[in-house]
Amino acid sequence: MPEGASAPAAPAVIGAGEFDRDTAVTRRAPGVYDIDLSAGWTIISAVNGGYLLAVLGRALADTLPHPDPFTITAHYLTASHPGPAVVRTETVRTGRTLSTGQASLYQYDDHGNEVERIRVLASYGDLADLPDDVRTTAKPPAIPPLEQCFGPEDGPAPVEGSSAIADRLMLKLDPSTLGWALGAPSGKGEMRAWFGLADGRDADPLSLLLTVDALPPTAFEIGLKGWVPTVELTVHVRHRPAPGPLRVAITTRNLAGGFLEEDAEVWDSEDRLVAQSRQLARVRLG
Repeated sequence: MPEGASAPAAPAVIGAGEFDRDTAVTRRAPGVYDIDLSAGWTIISAVNGGYLLAVLGRALADTLPHPDPFTITAHYLTASHPGPAVVRTETVRTGRTLSTGQASLYQYDDHGNEVERIRVLASYGDLADLPDDVRTTAKPPAIPPLEQCFGPEDGPAPVEGSSAIADRLMLKLDPSTLGWALGAPSGKGEMRAWFGLADGRDADPLSLLLTVDALPPTAFEIGLKGWVPTVELTVHVRHRPAPGPLRVAITTRNLAGGFLEEDAEVWDSEDRLVAQSRQLARVRLG
């Protein structure tokens, strides 16, 4: 049974889990951070975009005076690979309730030249300071109980090659969005799942940046196969999540010209909408 399918003996605490260790950056100088991107968050040989966004999010949290990402937009310029990387951050504006910064992640090519992998613009605040007033028509997704859903350990890998990230996650997919795994995709661009980290660490605002990009692509249920690389991803963090597993619902309404959008909602154990995202991704047709 994969590591991601087994319950940890003692749940990791926020700040001391595998996700925290693998997203930790070392400040070399003001606005310059070093990190060794972990191979544990890869699909085939490419590092997952949500994990990368969390790495840059952590560097920005160290740079800016506010602790929590409110909105963060990333453009993925070239594929990132496990190994050394440099993050450079810049403060754009600092206000009383929001501060804005930008960041880029670089790796080196075979000739030792820096290659920019991702560029991010983000606004940070303090989620603890937000008022409790909520007015919404949004509703949590209807997902069967966790024990009636299925994880990566229950079937073949959706993408040929290594999917190391599956071992880092507690992922249980709604059976009604699993037609692709049985060779009979529904044709609907939908994916729903219970979500957590394999070591039992509860979610926090930074890990939500991973959550929105950690499910199998909706393209699989549309009937397409293969890697679906992210071009642009915007995440809105709306609330600090309560302890317990999350519910994630992702939908695609339009695939055109080899690109599709994925709209994600993340709900916590207290039925609060804690994060929303939209990404544009490229798909392989034919």
